[in-house]
Amino acid sequence: MMRDFTNDHSALALNTASLGHNLDGAGAGWSTERVIDACAERGFGGIVFWRREIGARAVQIGERARAAGLQVVGLCRTPFLVGPMAPRGHAAVMDDFQAAIDMAAALQAGVLTIVVGGVDPGSKGVRDSLQRVTERVAEAAPYAAARGVKLALEPLNPVYGGNRSCLTTTRDALDICDAIAAPNLGVAIDAYHVWWDTDLPRQLARAGQRIFGYHLCDWLVDTQDVLLDRGMMGDGVADLRGLRQAVEGAGYTGACEVEIFSAAHWWQRDPAEVLDVMVERFRSLC
Repeated sequence: MMRDFTNDHSALALNTASLGHNLDGAGAGWSTERVIDACAERGFGGIVFWRREIGARAVQIGERARAAGLQVVGLCRTPFLVGPMAPRGHAAVMDDFQAAIDMAAALQAGVLTIVVGGVDPGSKGVRDSLQRVTERVAEAAPYAAARGVKLALEPLNPVYGGNRSCLTTTRDALDICDAIAAPNLGVAIDAYHVWWDTDLPRQLARAGQRIFGYHLCDWLVDTQDVLLDRGMMGDGVADLRGLRQAVEGAGYTGACEVEIFSAAHWWQRDPAEVLDVMVERFRSLC
């Protein structure tokens, strides 16, 4: 049975990217403390941060969030592990990967999200790049486990296959999990990236307890920018109730994290209004 959020939205978590905090010059410029307080005042149960806003303050920010009654649900994200936007060279990738793990541990974040990066320069297709992803995640997983950090592979919509994620299906993400077989490795399911996948229910059942995160937004009918024009829940064509039914049917009982990149719309509005709309849409539509 699906959870009922109509009178209880304590499972709702804010990904701070929804207020523009992950890009320079975007959003209203609220301090991290102000965002924490605004979420707590509205009954959010959790929050997800980006590395760029944490800096050297991971322990302090984690404690501040928990003191306000918020769970630090996750941290975004590892570096790209492969592809044209990844750090140059294996050592640089793994050093940054370890730094992300250390930050997640200091925050006491529930999970560190992995966005794997696109197709490696000089290669064609995704097979070779996915193999390199598998090798690098396998190398990092024991270190993360020792720090108490869960890792979640997040498949991205195929539109990002070239530059941001050669991992585009939940099936392939679970294949990597199977190959590595680390108990602290699972998947993050983001509505924006998987709403179109007719094989998803079968893959979610396969995932079971390896679903470490569930991300909410919507896919607009006429998306103007595939990176920065996500919709608020209910404004697009994703079957959000059906998706949550499948995610929870697989055993997921964790937070529902709203992550909306919306440079021309939601990032232009008062963050207080954005948070209020999130609560209303979550309780009525998700």
